[in-house]
Amino acid sequence: MSNRITQKMLENRVDYINELKGFNNPEYSTIGSYTLDYAYGGVELHRYVNNHGGVHDVFNCGHVSKKELCGRMDAFINGLTS
Repeated sequence: MSNRITQKMLENRVDYINELKGFNNPEYSTIGSYTLDYAYGGVELHRYVNNHGGVHDVFNCGHVSKKELCGRMDAFINGLTS
């Protein structure tokens, strides 16, 4: 098994986080829902904070590698489900 983290793996985690928070396939900029943002060769988890598309960096770490974000998201999911 590869240790490579794919975009699809991260998207599945975002979908799961949204489901745990009561959002099933949220539309773009649904306040309170989560999304991924890719830039600068990295990725970060955003939470929509207003209906104009304003977002908050959930982990306040900027754009990081897929592997690092995956670990942070797994910890976040563990916190939501425990």
